[in-house]
Parts: sequence; C-alpha cells; structure tokens
Amino acid sequence: MSVVPAEALQGSRAAEPAPPAGLADDGLAPRARFLPSLAAVYRAQLSRARVARIPLLFVATFQSIGIMILMRGVVDRGGSEARAVVAGSAVLVVAFVALNLLAQYFGQLRAAGGLDHYATLPVPPASVVLGAAGAYASFTVPGTVVTAVVGSLMFDLPLTHLWVLGAVIPLAGAALAGLGAALGLLAPRPELATLLGQLGMSAALLLGVLPADRMPGVVQYARDLLPSTYGVEAFARTFGDRPDWAVVLLDLGVCAAVGVASLAVATWAYRRAAVR
Repeated sequence: MSVVPAEALQGSRAAEPAPPAGLADDGLAPRARFLPSLAAVYRAQLSRARVARIPLLFVATFQSIGIMILMRGVVDRGGSEARAVVAGSAVLVVAFVALNLLAQYFGQLRAAGGLDHYATLPVPPASVVLGAAGAYASFTVPGTVVTAVVGSLMFDLPLTHLWVLGAVIPLAGAALAGLGAALGLLAPRPELATLLGQLGMSAALLLGVLPADRMPGVVQYARDLLPSTYGVEAFARTFGDRPDWAVVLLDLGVCAAVGVASLAVATWAYRRAAVR
C-alpha cells in the first residue's frame, strides 16, 4: 500500500482551476441587473407589440373621439364639464391598452406557459412586468395626443398646457398597467382575465369621462379609487385660465404613488403565477 504525502494532496487541490469570473458558486450565471433587464424586455415586447400597433391606435383613438362627439350634444363648450370629458377621453386611450390589452396579454401568457420561459431567465420579475407594461403603453402616446387636440378644438379649450400629457401618460399608464397586469396574472383563466380587463376599461370610461358633479355620492367615492382618476384631474385642471399647479402636482404625485403600488402588486402576482 502506497502512501501519498499530504503536501502532494495540497498541491493537487491548489492546481484545480478556479471557476470563471462572474459565475456563482453553483456554476450558474449571476442574475442580471434591473435596468439592463428592463431595457431588454422592453425592446423584445416592443417588437412583438409593433405588429398590432395600427389597429390598436385606430380602435383606442377613434373610440375616445367618438365618445367626445356623443358628449358634445349634452356638454357645453369651455366649462368644467367639457374639461372633464376631454381629459377623461384622452386618458381612456391609455386605459384601453394598459387595462384591457395588458390583462389579456398576461392572462394568455400564463395560460400558454409563457411565464415558464421568463422564469428560466436570470431577470428580476419587476423588469418583466415593467418592460411589458412600458412597451404596450408606448403605443398610446400618439392616440392620447390626437384625442386631446381634437377634444380641445371641439370644446373650445386652450392648447397651451398640453405638454402636461408628458407627465400624465407615463404616470397614469404605470398605475393602470400595474392593475391590468395584476388582473391578468391573478385570473385563473384567460377568459376571466379578458373579462376583468374589459370591466376595468368600462370603469375608466364611466368614471373618468363623465363629469364628477353629475355622479351620485357613492359613485364619486368609487371614482376616487380608480388609479387613472388623478391623472384625469391633473390634466383637466390645466385647461383653466390660471391652473393651480400645486394641486396639479399633488394629483400627479398621488398618481405616481398609486402607480408604484399597483406595479408592486403586479410584480407579486408575477412571482406567484411563475412558481405555480
């Protein structure tokens, strides 16, 4: 029986190659950082959603313009009710995509096993939700601007502060997209996800476009719970002769806080659906 010196064993261990730099102890690649993952998911989803951008813009925009034409017969020009109709119709374009289409997308993705693909990638769950939501919401910008311009001309409202849409669209879009993604991920079947998305868009239509002072008290409380309400209020206030910018910023801040909360719920729903 041969005896191997301890020094030889130590030398053989020292000669073993070290794992490549950047790999974890278990040999797997480290998880990607949030911002690069978000950019990658956003580009991928943007290229996929680009196929349906023309029908999406056509339906969402002309739906809102048609609602304003109907409301033109019962709402006077230039008043507070006209401001509510135009602001609500503009944000409704965002709601159509963020609530209705995004709920359908995540519902179908879950039913088809698409979440398993993302679960195998080393990307944070929040980047998947935000990337998909941002890609779909990007197509709402032209339709929202066109709706706001057409509505302002139709109801004799000033076009001076339309730049506020640069803040209203992403903040209201984030709040509604988080809600739409959560509905699609939590629904047990894709048909139910589609139904919930359509109900959410109907709520945004009724509670966002109709003037608040014409609603019953109970409905006004329900309106305060809708994430897009604060974006509608912020945009509607800018049509005044002297907008109260402090109140506008407050509404936008509330919309941003609701957006963070709804996206956090959507991220939790994604983790819950991915492990099942």
